[in-house]
Amino acid sequence: MARVVDRIEQYAEEIRAEGVAGDKLMRLSDVSAGRLRESGVIRMLQPKEYGGLEVHPREFAETTMAVGAMDGAAGWVTGIVGVHPWELAFFDPKAQDEVWGADPDTWMASPYAPMGVARPVDGGYLLSGRWSFSSGTDHCRWVMIGAALGDEHGKRVMPPRTMHVLLPRSDYEIDQESWDVVGLRGTGSKDLIVEDAFVPAYRTLDAAKVFDGTAPKDAGRTETLYNFPFSCIFPLGITSSLIGIAEGALACHIAAQKSRVAITGVPIKDDPYVLYAIGDAAAEIAASRAAILETVDRFWDMVERGEEVGFELRAIGRRTQTAAAWRVVRAVDEIFARSGGGALQMKTPLQRFWRDAHAGLSHAIHVPGSIFHSSALTQLGGEPQGIHRAMI
Repeated sequence: MARVVDRIEQYAEEIRAEGVAGDKLMRLSDVSAGRLRESGVIRMLQPKEYGGLEVHPREFAETTMAVGAMDGAAGWVTGIVGVHPWELAFFDPKAQDEVWGADPDTWMASPYAPMGVARPVDGGYLLSGRWSFSSGTDHCRWVMIGAALGDEHGKRVMPPRTMHVLLPRSDYEIDQESWDVVGLRGTGSKDLIVEDAFVPAYRTLDAAKVFDGTAPKDAGRTETLYNFPFSCIFPLGITSSLIGIAEGALACHIAAQKSRVAITGVPIKDDPYVLYAIGDAAAEIAASRAAILETVDRFWDMVERGEEVGFELRAIGRRTQTAAAWRVVRAVDEIFARSGGGALQMKTPLQRFWRDAHAGLSHAIHVPGSIFHSSALTQLGGEPQGIHRAMI
């Protein structure tokens, strides 16, 4: 059976070309979304009993990188929407049947940030709120979003408690005017609006149990894939797409420089300073790729052996992932700075890769402060608290 990455590679030129359309539409074009759907990239982490492939997270990461190198927005949607089936595997089977029963290629959007409040009512909750940054949402028929638990009056309970809840497309509105940005325009990461939508209890999940690994055990999931740490697999899709964007930028740069002659009349391939910069940038991108894949492989082997991936290792893994993101964007800057004025032309793909790289770095999963703090403090024998434990 052909790997997903091989199936998507046959559409590489088409997806690259459609990136221009997506940038103007401010969402993936129907052609790009269709090719992703046909290739099965969004089913890579989906349970086999619902038509999924249950691949090793490394294969998911490498495929996301490959798509990102074709078009940054397509890679971003692959990396984010592609993780949601992994978590849906922990929901009540009734909820899984509702989403995948009729069509295993049904996509779910997000985000997980608890921007709305779920008020308890008989049989479930009433949910209201507004959520930003719902990547790929125009092509999704369900959404998996974060919600703060409220009391009977709709006031957030303290200490805060967060749930992940599922809503069908009929229960929320997409604000089509909410996404007009400088980079990753084709992701269509628009705002969602929910007003008193009823969410039955079986379509909710305690977010804390997802983060600490209790959810897959409660769901009876024994597969290595579903006992993999959330704090590794969730950032994996996002950072992998960013590494793919950097690889796409590097490929564009090298292709353009082969025949370029500087204003001095010297061919670029004879300029030792530019050659050094290209080599240095390429090495940084390759090192970032290798670093996050090594973490995935190591964590997978531990889970498969039945070993716990403890907080310290998870914090170091997040440090590796976050540092990789910053490293590749710095490399893209070095490439772009040496690409000449021609790279500024909107008709060139390099400028879009450059914009997409910086937009991708702004995701909350790439903020290094608390992650670097936590990894260092834990290694020194300290015990991070509060925000310094978030997403680890």
